[in-house]
Amino acid sequence: MKKLRIRLIRSSFGRKPFQRKTIEALGLRHINHVVELDDTPQVRGMINRVSHLVDLEEI
Repeated sequence: MKKLRIRLIRSSFGRKPFQRKTIEALGLRHINHVVELDDTPQVRGMINRVSHLVDLEEI
């Protein structure tokens, strides 16, 4: 299965609660924190909700 490398590039401070919870659900904690997750429709949907806050790289 493909993997995705997700990096938080903008802070979640001052964002709407659903965006903060989405960042937390992805496992991102602070700026420049990187996580690798499986490429699933659920993860893609979460990334679409906060696409302006994260950087995505396919592995």
